[in-house]
Amino acid sequence: MKRALISVYDKRGIVDFSLELTKLGWEIISTGGTSKVLKEAGIEVIDIEEITNFPEILEGRVKTLHPNIHGGLLYRRDRKEDVETLKELNIHSIDMVVNNLYPFEETVKKEGVSHEEIIENIDIGGPSMIRAAAKNYKYVTVVIDPADYDRVIEELKDKGETSLELRKSLARKVFQYTAYYDSLIANYFNKLDSVDYPEIITLSFKDKMDLRYGENPHQKAAFYREIDNLEGTIAAGIQLHGKELSFNNINDGNGALEILKEFEEPTVVAVKHANPCGIGSGETLLEAYDKAYESDKVSIFGGIIAANREIDEEVASRINEIFIEIVMAPSFTKKALSILTSKKNIRIIQIPDIMRKDYPFYDVKKVLGGILIQERDTALLGEELKVVTKRKPTDKEMEDLLFAWKAVKGIKSNGVLLAKDKGTIGIGMGEVNRVWAVKAAIERAGEKVKGSVLASDGFFPFKDSVEALAQAGVTAIIQPGGSIRDEESIVEADRNNMAMIFTGMRHFKH
Repeated sequence: MKRALISVYDKRGIVDFSLELTKLGWEIISTGGTSKVLKEAGIEVIDIEEITNFPEILEGRVKTLHPNIHGGLLYRRDRKEDVETLKELNIHSIDMVVNNLYPFEETVKKEGVSHEEIIENIDIGGPSMIRAAAKNYKYVTVVIDPADYDRVIEELKDKGETSLELRKSLARKVFQYTAYYDSLIANYFNKLDSVDYPEIITLSFKDKMDLRYGENPHQKAAFYREIDNLEGTIAAGIQLHGKELSFNNINDGNGALEILKEFEEPTVVAVKHANPCGIGSGETLLEAYDKAYESDKVSIFGGIIAANREIDEEVASRINEIFIEIVMAPSFTKKALSILTSKKNIRIIQIPDIMRKDYPFYDVKKVLGGILIQERDTALLGEELKVVTKRKPTDKEMEDLLFAWKAVKGIKSNGVLLAKDKGTIGIGMGEVNRVWAVKAAIERAGEKVKGSVLASDGFFPFKDSVEALAQAGVTAIIQPGGSIRDEESIVEADRNNMAMIFTGMRHFKH
């Protein structure tokens, strides 16, 4: 008679599954709480102690770690020596394991949870059993996911046994599951020991979402979420309307959120191809939207908008005047939703904690042959701002300079940004030469450049950028400083009565 060892923390569907097994002539071995649930449902169960001839000990820490269990799981049915060994030792085969593990992930997320409780939720016997069964998938069926119960029962009914293909597929899920489970434990101990960059890195992601394609139609793609700290991210966004998100939607949307989180006052960020095409701050969200829109009326078409205040009827009406792919905000009024949803394909995403900033995430970049890992760039300014020119910025210039510095942090390097009245008017980004970025920003600003200020994510290696800005009518500059030719840039700024500030901190973004 076939035997199944059933011991599950997640008991969804386990009674019905076990009933079906008994109808098909299977014997059931079980432990602790699972055994109690099955017996209460009228299912005949062989307690684990009857198999091991040994009681559960150490408050359940040891119950399935026994040769009578693992021998029954791991012996090779087609190897004479293995079969004879089991006969000599009177060990019965175990042909199926149904098990899922102690809830370590849920436990470690609990507010105020003690270290002792976390440790007690590190499963030992469960991983050992399911790994043994998965290793021996040629003969043993292992089920860790209640979603697979129906598949297993269907094959048993149709064929009298599970197919090799199904057993191999279920084994694959086991090793993914245990690797994920162990990565959570490893990361908990890294945190406990204050190790940010361990000798071996294990990153944990889950909840796969298949995407239509990647950056281009010929590339396959999927999206996986972090296990924790999702508040205020696109991963935790609630999609209220529109078709599913694409690879580029998620990437560009994240870029918009990264920039938005720098601003406390009402702000709107418009993004296209992971770069901002307009950023505006104002007394109201409508004022902020108008500034972002006016920055580049062409590029915003088909872009992504992120706002840090509730979107109301006025703002929604303005957005609806053009084609926008995605609108993200902490909330929407009913009238705003009615207006925006009049367009079938626009994606509307509510992100309640949109201004959350305190993420413990790594910034990870994949390269051929490895990954680069660094801290997220959460700082904004160095220890102190230093006015390096004879003229200090006016209060108005200072307001715009700080706005521009927050905004330039989110664009691709080499990057510069022109701003006026807390709105972007010209952006130069992704250039290999900083003066090219400056000239691009000036050209895009047009006549609005006169009286504006500029922020640069890195220092000026030569004075040529300052010369171009002075000629265009820019009155103040904020930049990191640190070039061996800083003095040349300072002299050029003084010659043109410009104000210039060094921040002592750069913000490259590649």
